[in-house]
Amino acid sequence: MSVNSQTSLVLSLLLAVGLFAGLQLLKPQLSASPSLTVAAGAASSLLFLLMLTAVGNLEAALFGKGFQTKLLEVLLCLAIACTAAGMIHRVCTTVCLISSLAILYYMNRLSQAAYAAPAVVQVAPSKKRR
Repeated sequence: MSVNSQTSLVLSLLLAVGLFAGLQLLKPQLSASPSLTVAAGAASSLLFLLMLTAVGNLEAALFGKGFQTKLLEVLLCLAIACTAAGMIHRVCTTVCLISSLAILYYMNRLSQAAYAAPAVVQVAPSKKRR
């Protein structure tokens, strides 16, 4: 059961703000051990996912359902998420970048499977030789 674009926009923004606040509140604990530093980078990539969802839903609400998120919006969300990860630890930025690119790849595959029009293959007529 899915929600409309406006509700998804509000939910993803609230979750993104809550995740960012949680990461900032737990900054000393997250930067204390290597495993928690990697976990904070992975959580920052979830911040990228939530922000990209919010931006996509905002564009859908403003410009209509057929509007797609472009590269500029993706890079902006990635820069914000990596900056938030860098506020915790340097290693978080690297983990966030790698995890966010993996999330973006699978999000693109899922979107192509759900929304892409099937390609129609036209066969050229063959010429018969006499």
